[in-house]
Amino acid sequence: MTGNLIGLTALALGWRRSVLTWPAQLLAGAVLITAFLGGHVPGLIGKQVVVVVTALWGWAQWSRGRRDTGGVEVRFATARERAVLIGATAAGTAAVAALFNAFPNLSWAPLFDAYIFVGTLAAMYAQARGWVEFWFAWLAVDLVGVPYAYQHGYTFTALTFTVYFFLVLAGLASWWTKARTVRTGTLAKGVAA
Repeated sequence: MTGNLIGLTALALGWRRSVLTWPAQLLAGAVLITAFLGGHVPGLIGKQVVVVVTALWGWAQWSRGRRDTGGVEVRFATARERAVLIGATAAGTAAVAALFNAFPNLSWAPLFDAYIFVGTLAAMYAQARGWVEFWFAWLAVDLVGVPYAYQHGYTFTALTFTVYFFLVLAGLASWWTKARTVRTGTLAKGVAA
C-alpha cells in the first residue's frame, strides 16, 4: 500500500512536470520490490527494478533540463523516435520473453512479465526525454498490468493501477496541451522571423 501511494504521488508530480517525480518513483520502486519478492512475480519485481534504475537516470535528465531551460521541456516525439521506441519495445519484449521461457522458474507468464518489464522501461525512457508519448506507453502497460496484478493477488496494486489509468489520461491531456502550445508558439516565432 505504501509503495503504491508513493507511486501515485510520483505520477501526480510527473503530471505537473516536477523533478520530484523521480525521487518519488525511486522510493516507490524500492518499497514495491520488497512487497513483490515473496510473491514470485518476476515481471512486477523486474518492473520495479527498472523503475529504480530509470528514476535515477530520469532525475539526472530533468535536473539538467531545468538548469538549461528553467523547466522541463515537453514535446511530441518525432516519427523516427516513435518508430525506434516501438521497435525497441517489441524486440525487448520478445528477448525478455525468450529469456523467461528458457528459465521457466523465473516467470509464470513469460510474455506478460516481459511486456510489463520492457513497457515500463519504454515509458520511463520516454518520460525522461519529455515525450508526450510516454503517457501512451503507461496506458499500454496498465492495460496488461492491472489484470495481471489482480490475477496474482495484488489487489491493492491493481486498484492503484486502475486509479493510475485515470490519472494518466489527465496527465496525457495536460502534456498534450503543453506540447501543442510550445509547438504553436515556436511556429509562430518562425513565421514572424
